[in-house]
Amino acid sequence: MTANIVVRKSEARGHANHGWLDTHHTFSFAGYYDPSHLGFRSLLVINEDRVSPGKGFGTHPHADMEIISYVVEGALEHQDSLGTRAIMKAGDVQRISAGRGVRHSEYNASAKDPVHFLQIWIEPDAEGVTPEYAERSFGGIEPGSLQLIASKGGRSDSISIHQDADVYVAKLPEGRSIDHTFAASRSGWVQVIEGELLVTGEKLGPGDGASISDTRQLRLTAATDAHFLFFDLN
Repeated sequence: MTANIVVRKSEARGHANHGWLDTHHTFSFAGYYDPSHLGFRSLLVINEDRVSPGKGFGTHPHADMEIISYVVEGALEHQDSLGTRAIMKAGDVQRISAGRGVRHSEYNASAKDPVHFLQIWIEPDAEGVTPEYAERSFGGIEPGSLQLIASKGGRSDSISIHQDADVYVAKLPEGRSIDHTFAASRSGWVQVIEGELLVTGEKLGPGDGASISDTRQLRLTAATDAHFLFFDLN
C-alpha cells in the first residue's frame, strides 16, 4: 500500500515573535488556532523556539501532559516545583510528566547566545500520575540511525513516558537512508530540524513536518545532511 504523506510546510506553521521569543507552532497552541491542525494522534504540540540571551518562560503550571524538550543549540536552564534545577545543552532531552500538577520555568542559560530548542507535548494515557522529571544526553548519537529518546517504559535506555509513543532523533548524512517498519495500525510524524529529507519521495526542508499513515514500510533519505525528529504513534 502506498503511504499517505501529508506535508506541513514550515511557512504554514503558526508564528509569533515576542522579541525575546521567536516561535513556530506546527499545531494549534496558545493564541494560534487552526482547526485542521490540532495535533496528530497523541502528538499535540511541536513548538520550535528560539529564546534570546537571559530571557525565558517564567514559572507556570502544567497538568496531565508529557512535555519533552530537545535542545538543538545553546543552553536551556530548567527549574521546577519538584526541586529540579538543570542546564541542558545541545543534544540533551528532558521530559516532564506533569501528572497531577507541576510548576516549572525554562530560561536561556546564556547571557550572550540564543538557545534553540523544540518543545513537544504528548497526551498521556493516564491522568493524575505522580509528577516526574527526567533528563538524558543524546548528543553523541551515531549518524545514520534512528536513536530512540523516549518511549513507553523507557526501553533501549530511552526516557520513559506515559504513552505508547516512540520518539526518535536522527542525524543522517547526505545520500544515506533509514528504513522503518510500523506495526499494524500505527502512524508516524517526521519533523525536520536541519537539512533536507526525502520521505517516500516528498522533500522536506528545515521546519517542515509530515504525517505518515497507511503503510507498514517507510524509507527516509537525506537529500543533504539532515537532522530530524521522528515519531512512531499508536
